[in-house]
Amino acid sequence: MIRIWAKRYLQGDPVIWMVVLLLSAGGILIVYSTTSTLAYRLQEGNTEYYLFKHVALLIISLMVMYVVHKANYRIFARISTLALWLSVPLLLFTWMYGDTINQASRWLTIPIVNQAFQPSDLAKLALITHLAGMLSRRQQAIQNFRATLIPVLCWCGSICALIALSNISTAGMLFATCMLLMFIGRVPVKYLLLLGLIGGLFVSTALLLGQRAETARTRIENFIDKKEVPFQAVQSYIAIATGGVKGKGWGNSDQRNILPHSYSDFVFAIIVEEYGLVGGVVVIFLYLTLLYRGMQAVSKSDRAFGGLLSAGLSFAIVIQAMINMGVAVGLGPVTGLPLPLVSMGGTSLLFTGVALGIILSTSKQKEEPEEVKYQHA
Repeated sequence: MIRIWAKRYLQGDPVIWMVVLLLSAGGILIVYSTTSTLAYRLQEGNTEYYLFKHVALLIISLMVMYVVHKANYRIFARISTLALWLSVPLLLFTWMYGDTINQASRWLTIPIVNQAFQPSDLAKLALITHLAGMLSRRQQAIQNFRATLIPVLCWCGSICALIALSNISTAGMLFATCMLLMFIGRVPVKYLLLLGLIGGLFVSTALLLGQRAETARTRIENFIDKKEVPFQAVQSYIAIATGGVKGKGWGNSDQRNILPHSYSDFVFAIIVEEYGLVGGVVVIFLYLTLLYRGMQAVSKSDRAFGGLLSAGLSFAIVIQAMINMGVAVGLGPVTGLPLPLVSMGGTSLLFTGVALGIILSTSKQKEEPEEVKYQHA
């Protein structure tokens, strides 16, 4: 009965649906474990406050994902242009007048609902979609520097630079995603190296003009110099080291009340502490499965745009996950990137839902009968 219902209403790649549901369910468990004490202290004994807030946002994001996956992914090529032009003033306004948290202006508060969101999430989604569209339309002139690569450079460099003014880790992650997408889009390696150099200059300039240059320098120095390991990194290592193979069990973490941002930036450390090496490997496997299924669209999609779009969005989600987990285990300097679908979410959950919906939409197209595909052509 459930299988028939799922086949009828949940279209697209069933493996991606399963990965999303498993990560979402695991996120609910770990968010409750890491926030119950915090909620008790800050919300007058209401230990479920942050859990209910997270679940509400997660349900909304899954609903958004469902609605988006029903749409034809080709419409997002047109929407992305408008979203990009909207992102530019939003990013500038946020940098100058946004809500400042931890010495960075990354958030704008939505009136009435009083919910903060990061315009960089919108810009990231719009840029990847627009870049996939540009590359797919210019496949026959992919080596034409003026017609193809200059527009690509202008958009990638400017958006990443604007994000870098207040959020270096997101800007770096987005630029790496764009480079991978261009490589898949058959941009010659010599041009990729040139684009990487020029894009690096864009981001470096924004870094010097922005708010996080000193923070970035300090974090990189602390990562290189192991004599001064940041407090949150030390607590993360303790959580992972004491988790063992099987973990301490759900809700039995000792570090959740000591480790800063254990519900977001360092949630993977608590996963390993409570569920052990086994739990950590399962989470990594789920993200790699998502990447593999998303990349399948490159070879199976009947149009270049669908394959590039699915690959780009899959890269963005999984690279962010790998950076988050890498920081927790000491493979990179401390950043503020959450673990997609698992960390306690804000509006970033909604944009993740949109991205996953688009990926499912591209996988849905390849399942259509041939006569339907010809109608779309």
